[in-house]
Amino acid sequence: MALATCLGSFILVIFYFQSHLGSAEEQFLGGRWHGKPRRSPLQALYDSAQLEPSSIQAMHQSRRELLASTCKTYTRKRRVLTSDDLKHLVVDDTHGLLYCYVPKVACTNWKRVMMVLTGQGKYKDPSLIPANEAHVPSNLRLLSEFSTSEINYRLRNYLKFIFVREPFERLVSAYRNKFTRTYNTAFHKRYGTKIIERHRRDPSVEALERGNDVTFEEFLYYLVDPVTQREEPFNEHWERVHSLCHPCIIHYDVVGKYETLEDDAEYLLQLIGVGDSVKFPSSSKTTRTTDGMAAEFFKTVPLFYQRRLFNLYKMDFLLFNYTVPRFPKIH
Repeated sequence: MALATCLGSFILVIFYFQSHLGSAEEQFLGGRWHGKPRRSPLQALYDSAQLEPSSIQAMHQSRRELLASTCKTYTRKRRVLTSDDLKHLVVDDTHGLLYCYVPKVACTNWKRVMMVLTGQGKYKDPSLIPANEAHVPSNLRLLSEFSTSEINYRLRNYLKFIFVREPFERLVSAYRNKFTRTYNTAFHKRYGTKIIERHRRDPSVEALERGNDVTFEEFLYYLVDPVTQREEPFNEHWERVHSLCHPCIIHYDVVGKYETLEDDAEYLLQLIGVGDSVKFPSSSKTTRTTDGMAAEFFKTVPLFYQRRLFNLYKMDFLLFNYTVPRFPKIH
């Protein structure tokens, strides 16, 4: 009985329903949202849906509808959320926002923006915030840090948004950043040495020690290896979006895409009411991973492994309306 009690207190289960809160709970938690006395972004979004939508509004409505219908088709049983499920949701109580960050989908810049939105004037310009500071955990609050009642209130009443990217292009971006940059020695030691030990024939002693010359093919073999999936969860930089952000449990109001990043960012900031004062930082186009670059990386990957990789990331392709890549020739 004592063990059961300990486990029960350790695992926080969040019951998330789409219905509105009763007035008692709103009164209890309403004072914790320090927003201005105006329409919330969630109200602004769905009030505008009553009118003739603009082209960008219609596009985002289409994305929401596709996500909902795909979830209905492929998700048989809806489970409850746990505290671990909420560790990627950044909270902005000032504007009533929840942002699920996905690594390698402009998440550094979005964290910079969230720091400006939640910083109470401490930060003025997102582009001036150093990248490493954007990833300091104490600079932003996560939904998992709140009580169950506070979590439920925010899930029901805040605008929830996510940004996604073509899955294979995101994988190439993760590989380039984590395994080809000399400064990522922690990743080389943590993952590179393991990948080389398992997936390289006759590795050198230096390679086993340093793990700094992992090839793209070895990285993919590691991802599709059943041992990898049994051993531990994927690192967030290559974890599937549907496993990071749970879009079939959490109802996202805005689904932005890396391919339309600037337009979607502007749309969201205007929706919040800060479009004139907060600008989304521009990304460096010289280091950006493109679809053509991704195709080059996949050229030498055997078709068998390309198909297995597609099956691994299939739900991300379906949920966010990405077509089967041309280069794997999976058909």
